[in-house]
Amino acid sequence: MSITTQALVSRQVSSSVKLENIVLDSLRPDEVLVEIHATGVCHTDFACMNGTLPAAFPSVFGHEGGGVVLDVGSNIKHLQKQDKVLLSFDSCGSCTQCDSKYPSYCQEWVQRNFGQKRMDGSLSLSTPDGNKVHGSFFGQSSFARHTIVSGNSVVKVPSDTSLGLFSPLGCGVQTGAGAILNTLDVQPGKSVAVFGVGSVGMSAVMAAKMRGASVIIAVDLQAERLELAKKLGATHAVIGSDEDVVAQIQAISGSNGVNYSVDCAGIPSVVEKALDCLGTRGKAATVGAPAPGKRAGVDVFAHLVNGRQYVGCCEGDSDPEKMLPYLIEQHRKGQFPLDEIVSFYKVEDYETAFNDIKSGKALKAVLLWS
Repeated sequence: MSITTQALVSRQVSSSVKLENIVLDSLRPDEVLVEIHATGVCHTDFACMNGTLPAAFPSVFGHEGGGVVLDVGSNIKHLQKQDKVLLSFDSCGSCTQCDSKYPSYCQEWVQRNFGQKRMDGSLSLSTPDGNKVHGSFFGQSSFARHTIVSGNSVVKVPSDTSLGLFSPLGCGVQTGAGAILNTLDVQPGKSVAVFGVGSVGMSAVMAAKMRGASVIIAVDLQAERLELAKKLGATHAVIGSDEDVVAQIQAISGSNGVNYSVDCAGIPSVVEKALDCLGTRGKAATVGAPAPGKRAGVDVFAHLVNGRQYVGCCEGDSDPEKMLPYLIEQHRKGQFPLDEIVSFYKVEDYETAFNDIKSGKALKAVLLWS
């Protein structure tokens, strides 16, 4: 049975998004029908809309959904109707990376979203000519009032969970927190520099405080964001446009550099600073996503003699089934004040939400569908 609903449709690269009627196809055995209550807006959505990252068009994007299950496919056993759920990235569940408990590196998922195997998904426009719209973005395409999602994208949460507040956990927040908790495995008493304190970077700052890092240095171009970062756990703040950023970080660390650094910008020059500020045996992780093909320079000699490490970090190396409930519990304990970075908008005001993110007025915008 097909369902007519509304979605934010991107028809072509850099075109204006429009709230349109769409028709959902019939539910497949491994899919779940979800009524979306809230969707976080992520910079990856913008990067696909404007062509920075590869994407198919026309499309329904959105990959930080929260909602209620309306129906489940015949193969779905872990969910039932009326369950409250958060949506995260898709994974096949059977490849080498999935079997190794690293679903964020599932190559099937990467190819579906950014490679040559992009799927048409389960969305089609409700127009007389029946034009198709690409769906299943990150397994969910949650810029929609109702959506059909991959069962592997769905995490059941307690019935009292605030879907509006916690919908951003599905991507940006778990990415920033996971970079600290999983990828870098920051240890108590160590030093961390976070480059770019948007919603991902702020999540990294909060996670570093949770881990008991003694020095947490926030680096950003906006003084207002740096003030909020200090409120959320940063011990020091550095203006990213300063010419001596690396020297300032070294001075704050009290040695030749920090133990850990996180690049949340995905800008090659920022990546270079994140590497240059590392101390002996320091480790850096990149979570910011530039356009494919971008490269950053490395001082190979300094990297060698200092034993530095540099790794990529997709989705915070997270398993959503574990990470999302963990962050919800940390918020309940007062250790992860997500409320400080989330702003809410009615879905009809999506243009305002998008503009507020791009201007820096909002760190993490959440669209409310009901």
